[in-house]
Amino acid sequence: MVIFLLIAVPAGYIVISAEQSRDSGQSKEEEAAATGLYNDFPSKVQQRIYNVPVPAGSTPVYYYESNAWHRSSLYVQFRTNEWGLDHYLKWAGTSRAALKDGEITITGAQAAKVGWDLASGGQWAGTSLKAEGPGPSQRITVNFDDPDHPVVYVVSTVAFKR
Repeated sequence: MVIFLLIAVPAGYIVISAEQSRDSGQSKEEEAAATGLYNDFPSKVQQRIYNVPVPAGSTPVYYYESNAWHRSSLYVQFRTNEWGLDHYLKWAGTSRAALKDGEITITGAQAAKVGWDLASGGQWAGTSLKAEGPGPSQRITVNFDDPDHPVVYVVSTVAFKR
């Protein structure tokens, strides 16, 4: 009986560890293979690199990261409240005053990449932030159809020097 336990317990541990490890790898693989928006908050590292600090309490939140040799972009969509919008814009380095009414700053190609339909009417406002030094450039577009809960669309791009 003792010999059986000496073999069974470590074997069980190995099976459980392997399953947990495989599950972790599968979720990372699914995220990397995603071709559209991922329903979750971007990681804290992504929010920091791309300067897209999604306000707490925002829901739903979607994101997609596109990586290439010369540039990487983070696409983020989230619904927030007035406080969240003001704080997000402040953290991003701008303000609500910089939003231009009727302006959709995200290009059609960028919107199509993640399935956003930004051209179909609505109350839009947007602004663009140019990169300073190694920081990201951002295109921010906000839908104010529900002014108490605006939907924020951001494409933040980091360009790498060749």
